[in-house]
Amino acid sequence: MSSIEELARANVRALTPYQSARRLGGQGDVWLNANEYPQAPEFQLTLQTLNRYPECQPTQVINRYADYAGVQPEQVLVSRGADEGIELLIRAFCEPGKDAILFCPPTYGMYAVSAETFGVERRTAASKTDWQLDLDSIRAQLDGAKIIYLCSPNNPTGNLLAPDDLRQVLAMAQGKALVVIDEAYIEFRLQASTANWLNEFPHLVILRTLSKAFSLAGLRCGFTLANPDVIQLLLKVIAPYPLSTPVADIAAQALSREGIAKMKANVADITANRLWLHDALKNLPCVEAIFPSVSNYLLVRFTASATVFKTLWDQGIILRDQNKQPGLAGCLRITIGNRNECERVVAALQSLPGINA
Repeated sequence: MSSIEELARANVRALTPYQSARRLGGQGDVWLNANEYPQAPEFQLTLQTLNRYPECQPTQVINRYADYAGVQPEQVLVSRGADEGIELLIRAFCEPGKDAILFCPPTYGMYAVSAETFGVERRTAASKTDWQLDLDSIRAQLDGAKIIYLCSPNNPTGNLLAPDDLRQVLAMAQGKALVVIDEAYIEFRLQASTANWLNEFPHLVILRTLSKAFSLAGLRCGFTLANPDVIQLLLKVIAPYPLSTPVADIAAQALSREGIAKMKANVADITANRLWLHDALKNLPCVEAIFPSVSNYLLVRFTASATVFKTLWDQGIILRDQNKQPGLAGCLRITIGNRNECERVVAALQSLPGINA
């Protein structure tokens, strides 16, 4: 061990970092592994005050997102993606070496990585076979848990969590823990949002992002919706200038009336392509199961998934391998691209040697 490594915290030395799509690499031209929108949006910078520090919480961005989400401005915090929101909650509410977070795999990997980074215990209540919550397991592990992370629509399974189950978790966690509902993909089923529950549940927190339906993954702009007392605590631990001036400028444009209309058109386009891809995949012999999805991806279980993944990888079609997630043996996640990209996936799967025989 080098002397520099010895200086690092023990939990950081032992940490396995989150393997983002970009870290995993690849030389593809069909990128279907990061749940991004397939076309780049066009924006022109309108703010030229780059010689000045930006606002910590840009007023126009906050007001426009509050209006879009149907909440009050004091219930909104903007950050560098929803990932920063995940970390801010742990920093503000969890004592390292004492408190725990709870999450329900298979689900988004950054809940675990963020907790481990800060020396906070990670507890899991594995989802049931239909990917719904195991309420008994959650209840049994509440003691000492400060935050419960629930993802709906869930990544990588694509399903919504049952609203009655969410309400039961909120009831059992009252006075004990925050319940954080990650709604990164909610635009694909906006009527399922829990944003209108905030006034009913003071311990409810909702994570949102511009990365998915708004097609701005490269902008790194996310939102935390919560009651004002939670927001004020998060403002104590957030960086002084979380959003650069260009990011705030583009985010405000994306949240304009025209920007929201464009987002809704993106959702309609992706939804149509998802339905097309689902129908095209279901009769392929190499496909064992396609799980229902209300998001911009499909989770598919394949025969010989490693061969499928490698063969498509070699053809420049990059998918996301989910085999290491609990209960997802043989599964690959396919981001919904444009129609041409979906057709290329199907053509590549149809030509797989030996598997489709």
